[in-house]
Amino acid sequence: MSLPNWISIGRILLIPVFMVVLLGDLPHGDYVAVAVFSLAALTDKLDGYLARSRGATTTIGIFLDPLADKLLVSAALISLVELGRLAAWVAMVIIAREFMVSGLRMVAASQEVVIAASQWGKLKTVTQVVAIAALIVDNPPHTATTVLVALAVAVTIWSGVEYFVDARYVLRTPA
Repeated sequence: MSLPNWISIGRILLIPVFMVVLLGDLPHGDYVAVAVFSLAALTDKLDGYLARSRGATTTIGIFLDPLADKLLVSAALISLVELGRLAAWVAMVIIAREFMVSGLRMVAASQEVVIAASQWGKLKTVTQVVAIAALIVDNPPHTATTVLVALAVAVTIWSGVEYFVDARYVLRTPA
């Protein structure tokens, strides 16, 4: 297994650590949680860079990388709902978009079509990570954090719509 794949696995293994720190009653737990979350989020860039620069893109990596991202973001959102820092509908909109785009990618893959991450999809990831980090340390959330969350939701919805519009030919093709 390649180094980028191990990094993706490491990101998945950081999720329970993040959740224990965030949900536990630890001194300065929010700051430790945001550090663990940020480290995990940054490994996404690292594993992608290493896979591309070393020509180490693998089938398992193509599966693991987005899975790790979705698990990390979903765990963070669900934890923030549990803590009362995020409305449940916001988490559901973001998580639903992730499942829908993953489903679209599976349909496309069944037709041997690869749907690569778009610029809006990449911006979606950045806005989600920033909004989640802000929600972790800004308790209760101030206006700036609320604006970041609203921006993340808007970009999440827009990028999801973009994927479906751009891939509409995949959905029209008979199976």
